[in-house]
Amino acid sequence: MSEYRVAVRALCEFTARRGDLDYRFTPAPSAQEGIAGHTLVASRRGEGYIAELPLAATVEGLRVSGRADGYDPDTHCLEEVKTHRGDLSRMADNQRALHWAQVKVYGALLCAERELSRVTLALVYFEISSQRETRLSHEFDAEDLQAFFRDQCRRFLAWARQEAAHVEVRNERLSALAFPHATFRSGQRALAENVFKAVSTERCLLVQAPTGIGKTLATLFPMLTAMPRKRLDRVAFLTMKTPGRRLALDALQTLQAANETPLRVVELVARSKACEFPDRACHGEACPLAAGFYDRLPAARAACVERGFLDRAGLRETALAHDVCPYYLGQEMARWADVVVGDVNHWFDAHALLHGLAAAGDWRVGVLVDEAHNLIERARGMYSAEVSQKRFNQAKKDAPTALKKPLEQLGRQWKTLSDGDEAGSERYRILEALPAKLVGALYKVASAITEYLGEHPEAASLALQELLFEALGFCRLAESFGQHSLCDVTRHERGRAVLGIRNVIPADFLAPRIARAQSLVLFSATLTPPRYYRDLLGLPADSVWREIDSPFAAHQLSVRLARHISTRYRDRERSVAPIVATIAEQYREMPGHYLAFFSSFAYLDAVFERFTRDCPEIPAFAQTRGMAESEREAFLARFTPGGRGIGFAVLGGAFGEGVDLPGDRLIGAFIATLGLPPFNAYNEALKARLHERFGEGEAYTYRIPGMIKVVQAAGRVIRGPDDEGVVVLMDDRFDQRAVRGLLPSWWAL
Repeated sequence: MSEYRVAVRALCEFTARRGDLDYRFTPAPSAQEGIAGHTLVASRRGEGYIAELPLAATVEGLRVSGRADGYDPDTHCLEEVKTHRGDLSRMADNQRALHWAQVKVYGALLCAERELSRVTLALVYFEISSQRETRLSHEFDAEDLQAFFRDQCRRFLAWARQEAAHVEVRNERLSALAFPHATFRSGQRALAENVFKAVSTERCLLVQAPTGIGKTLATLFPMLTAMPRKRLDRVAFLTMKTPGRRLALDALQTLQAANETPLRVVELVARSKACEFPDRACHGEACPLAAGFYDRLPAARAACVERGFLDRAGLRETALAHDVCPYYLGQEMARWADVVVGDVNHWFDAHALLHGLAAAGDWRVGVLVDEAHNLIERARGMYSAEVSQKRFNQAKKDAPTALKKPLEQLGRQWKTLSDGDEAGSERYRILEALPAKLVGALYKVASAITEYLGEHPEAASLALQELLFEALGFCRLAESFGQHSLCDVTRHERGRAVLGIRNVIPADFLAPRIARAQSLVLFSATLTPPRYYRDLLGLPADSVWREIDSPFAAHQLSVRLARHISTRYRDRERSVAPIVATIAEQYREMPGHYLAFFSSFAYLDAVFERFTRDCPEIPAFAQTRGMAESEREAFLARFTPGGRGIGFAVLGGAFGEGVDLPGDRLIGAFIATLGLPPFNAYNEALKARLHERFGEGEAYTYRIPGMIKVVQAAGRVIRGPDDEGVVVLMDDRFDQRAVRGLLPSWWAL
């Protein structure tokens, strides 16, 4: 076996974990608190104390390395520091056993490196709130530690040899990977070549490619082909919605079948969708799939490796066959997969699983992001938070005595903030800065709840946990508050204010995650203009933007402009009649299935009511607010081959993108809006912030996001090389040069 590398922590987690899964709430220090705790412990030691001591050794081709928390060469004492909150006696035995395994491995490495015959090993538990240390220490012979270390290595070596052999065969097959079809579709080869060049040069690629050319296969194929050449450990295919994951999994199966490539693939799904017992708590006393999870994990893990392809159904089948939790088995197999398919949050979120694993394991990862035009808004949501006055006021009524005082202090700060709004009768306002006293009171509430639950774990009700998570989420974003975010307050009514931190420039948070990827490819049918995405996503300066020529000809799509219509807010009422007339005229000229898009439900309802009254002979149906998934499916099911009718929908909603209605299931679209976000205080503040940072406030806030929705909606019409249809743009502003410049170049206006 060529040298296989593993970190001390990863080695021990593989070999020393036993017993149950236990995800009962236990107040834990944040990452920042943990770092601060380690620093404080080190500062309390003597002058010769060595913190963060690097140690490593190789056993039969297995390279084990890590950093011991601290070593005192005068007393020959090696320490492993663990930060915690609350009563240490409540720590599970299997967790303590894992900690001892880690420090014993470090002890073996230290003795071998420094030729020591004996060493004192200490577990130092540092309680964050009290800053008190609990020290557990034992003296060990070097021979005993070496025997323990070699036993752990031997238990891992079989797995390591299997992994090394798998990677060798995988890379050999990928080096000769062939495209699974006889020919490329029009535009598909150009996309694949651009992806391969970007991965080969380790550049970030932003590529606009039209719908219908097979983007999923055209990005996965070159990324996998480059995997052995660029020594990539993992490939992550990240999507915005479930259908995107299915397309990726289908493409991977096609590649595997055509090339007999032993790829390990795992699909990550949300915990809520993977849980077999959603009404039970996640620990061994409540859930049978959590009880003894780590005891049964080795067999389940081996079965997963044997199976290779683990989509949601395959992962569930394997997990249940071994009586383990499908969700946490998926989390485990993400460590050992070649390709991980999942949501974008797995890499870009603050607590992203894949990003964390890549950082801990120093993986080289190739990242593919589908429908990347959505990443800006998704990322803004990831780095935004809010706290509700009503929720904290309600908690105060039933709170235990220990929480009354901090909640009352928070209530007074809420009242001060709300009184200021009531004086000016402002329902919504942007604050110039975070309200320091209210945020300080929120910190105290979070700290008080954390300490209380640490001492009274039986009181960890769902309501109290949600209150804590809301407070912690807000406080953690408050720590990094800056020009990338806004602070606002919305007053719904007395006692029901909401304080928010709204991220407006995700680049500052995303840039480190983008830099962590060895190669990043963002692709979509709408990525114009490139500077918009470079600026707001924080892409590197040497990022490459490419546009793949459309395989569609202008004659396939008739784009018509209704210049006599204005959908500006002030013109909405008088626009209804000409919109109805335009839709009816086009339908009578060319009957079939159409989608008609509007800027809001109110606008949609007004036109739909007039249309059904004036044109009762034309089948019409409308999207409604809060449609359930079954209702959305029923809406789309009406678009049958050879059928007729007009579906009214909201632009940017469920039917504006990600909908595939090929052939004559959809022959046209009416778009009665530029898709501009509403003119309000928030968007005006956003405009000012984006102008200050990039000099593009108006375009970045209104015009570009709106036109992305328009182009996406229009893209529902032409889905394949033989499709033909019409798009009617109903607003005189579509004739403006700045707006036309954001429309697809192959359209003929």
